[in-house]
Amino acid sequence: MELVNIGYGSMISAQRLIAVVSPDSAPIKRLIGEARDRSMLIDATFGRKTAAVLIMDSDHVVLSGLPFEKLAPRFGVDPTVLEEEA
Repeated sequence: MELVNIGYGSMISAQRLIAVVSPDSAPIKRLIGEARDRSMLIDATFGRKTAAVLIMDSDHVVLSGLPFEKLAPRFGVDPTVLEEEA
């Protein structure tokens, strides 16, 4: 099991990660609220602003205070390759 640091001493299993998304859209905000209601939300921001939302295969939703650009290299992904299409 490979553990990856998602900021401020928190770690998750890289094999269990499905997606890393921005917390800004309404559907993701709804997803966070639903996860909170089901007690499946893990807040790993340590009081900082949520910069990334990690969706796990166990149906847990993890909030991170580090943006995707800082998390991507930790998962072996080059963030410059994943540019948004216009």
